[in-house]
Amino acid sequence: MAAEGCEEMSGNGELEESPAMEASEVPASPPTEMVEMSEENGSAAEAPEAPVGPDPEPFSMPPASEDEEGELPADFERLWKAAHDNPQDFTSWTDLLQYCEQESHITASRQALEAFLARYPLCYGYWKKFADLERRAGYNNKAEEVCVQGLQVIPLSVDLWIHYINLLLGTLDMNLPESPTRIRSVFEDAVQAAGLDFHSDRLWDLYIEWEKEQGNMRNAAAVLDRVLKVPTQLYNTHYDKFKEHLNSHEPKDVLSPEEYEELRTLCRQSQKAERAEQAQEEEEERPPGEEEPATPEGTDTEELMQKIREQVLVRRDKVYQDNEGEVRKRWHFEDAIKRPYFHVKPLDRLQLRAWHSYLDWEIAQLNKDTKDSNQDPNQAATEGSEVTAQPQEQSEDAAVAHDDHRVRILYERCLIACALYEEFWTRYTQYLESHSVDEARAVFKRACEVHLTYKPNIHMQWATFEERHGDLTEARRVLEALEKTLPGLAVVRLRRAALERRAGQLEQSEALLREAVAESKEKPTLHAFYSIKLARLLLKLGRNPSRARRVLQEALEISPDNDKLHLNLLELEVSGDPWASAEAVQECVTRALAAPLAPHTKILFSQRGLQFAEDYSNSIQSVLTVYEEHQKLLKELGGTKRGAENGDEDPEKLSKSDDGSAVAVSAQAPPTMPHVPITTPPPPVMGADMSTTAGYGGYSSWYQQPQYGSYGYQSTWNYNQGYYPPS
Repeated sequence: MAAEGCEEMSGNGELEESPAMEASEVPASPPTEMVEMSEENGSAAEAPEAPVGPDPEPFSMPPASEDEEGELPADFERLWKAAHDNPQDFTSWTDLLQYCEQESHITASRQALEAFLARYPLCYGYWKKFADLERRAGYNNKAEEVCVQGLQVIPLSVDLWIHYINLLLGTLDMNLPESPTRIRSVFEDAVQAAGLDFHSDRLWDLYIEWEKEQGNMRNAAAVLDRVLKVPTQLYNTHYDKFKEHLNSHEPKDVLSPEEYEELRTLCRQSQKAERAEQAQEEEEERPPGEEEPATPEGTDTEELMQKIREQVLVRRDKVYQDNEGEVRKRWHFEDAIKRPYFHVKPLDRLQLRAWHSYLDWEIAQLNKDTKDSNQDPNQAATEGSEVTAQPQEQSEDAAVAHDDHRVRILYERCLIACALYEEFWTRYTQYLESHSVDEARAVFKRACEVHLTYKPNIHMQWATFEERHGDLTEARRVLEALEKTLPGLAVVRLRRAALERRAGQLEQSEALLREAVAESKEKPTLHAFYSIKLARLLLKLGRNPSRARRVLQEALEISPDNDKLHLNLLELEVSGDPWASAEAVQECVTRALAAPLAPHTKILFSQRGLQFAEDYSNSIQSVLTVYEEHQKLLKELGGTKRGAENGDEDPEKLSKSDDGSAVAVSAQAPPTMPHVPITTPPPPVMGADMSTTAGYGGYSSWYQQPQYGSYGYQSTWNYNQGYYPPS
């Protein structure tokens, strides 16, 4: 029963087999680009389809019966534990199912199949196995329930519909008058759900043959009429079967009464006109005195029946030609799809691109039809055409709705083969959102709660969708459920905090971040990350710098080597009142220099303190003091190259000028930003040491460090450009 690791089994629990087609059912190769479908792609038996309705009934299995066979098999608990400990391991599940099947233990098999299908409901082959299990055990009602539940999840599965119908045919008493009615109702549900699929031919054929077995030739012809309009792989065989059916029975037995009377009247009038013309010619040649032979009135001759058949085929031939054109358009898209069924193995890029291309084309066809239907109806219109304008618009609307249904079916087919790819679920929800919010929500629910439970992006898109449409409660629930499934994912906690902030619940947003800070103390990097987020919230929105400062200081006690914490605390102090925060700024710089940080990082913090002193200090002496400390740090961290002057990213060789100041020698100035070297030092300071003054005149080359931009600032502290006028 294993699907993975077994060459002859597919991911749906079905044996891999080439399509068994009769010679008469091989699809004819349409003109030009239409080539015969590959064996893998053309196999209707290997093509499980996805749900048509965007909101299938909630999936639920019947409760397991009491243990009817005593204890479970010996290895069941071991295999069961392996599957439940790692539910994403498909092989563990198939090993469990294969073991239960080998042991022929109905209770163990039932329990394993229920759990497996709750996790992988698109494996239609296992639904069939489950139904067969119940039927062999004599539980026909349970077998029927299993089929119904499977079809609620994958109503596009032609194989599952056929299996369900065969189950009913084998269990219902067809002598009861309600049995044929029920079978016909199931057939109608089947073709309504899966009849537009490109590989639905076997379902249509089964419906037609069943109607013939019931002796309802008119119903069989009506079904053939319907399938003639559906672009399927074996479209040509349906037309051949219609012609054979028409020629094998009287037209009045296969056509609807309305169509038969219409064609009968038309053919009789045509026959009368032909006979009148023929009679006129014969009268001229008839000997005098001989009377015209009498023709019985009101009888339907074989000639008339043949004329009716010809008229029927003339009408159907137009439908067939139009349908062949639709098949021709889709043939190469269908031929490119090599794995239309679900499997946990990844698809290659060509397959993903093929689905995207097919969807793009189908949507383009819909938009084209919609555009054509929205053209000005008054163009080429006359006064007499006003009577027919309304029915024409209705027919156009119906055509557009039909094409929209075709787009949805293609999306659902895609979501079988590509059920594990977020991009296709996202694309489908975006398409449905413009039509129905409820339908888009149902697709999100199906994706997140069944197929992509461990994919965070689609869950966050669902939460965004609910928030955008005003359902904050549901958005909160989605994010909370995701965080329980994937605990410790920082982006989810931030989304929750941001949701509360946008909802005006600032206290709740702060509480979520504080909880994250408290829970992440064992992970210093994550703890620092949450602490920075919380501090920014308190500073920017809470307008409470003291609380923000406390959060960062507490985080530094746990992670003293985290440069981001030092930097955010420094920026908090710098952003305050420059007169009141001077001491705090220097304290931050001193703390950073004493921390176990990289040498180049310490230089940047020292430089930042120097910049603050230059910008806001009241005393030149305090500026010089900070400058001297900065120079001492550079000497202590000897061997560190100084950054390029004037914002150049690459370090430049330095040469000494006559006045002893360091001047960068640039090989070539950037064409977009002219290099402006500092050639004129500031005027000497009264009463100051001239050596110090010369150094002070040169320290401006340290304002620009290329590494400083790596700390998250959008622009570096560029003080060199034009700080002193060139000489």
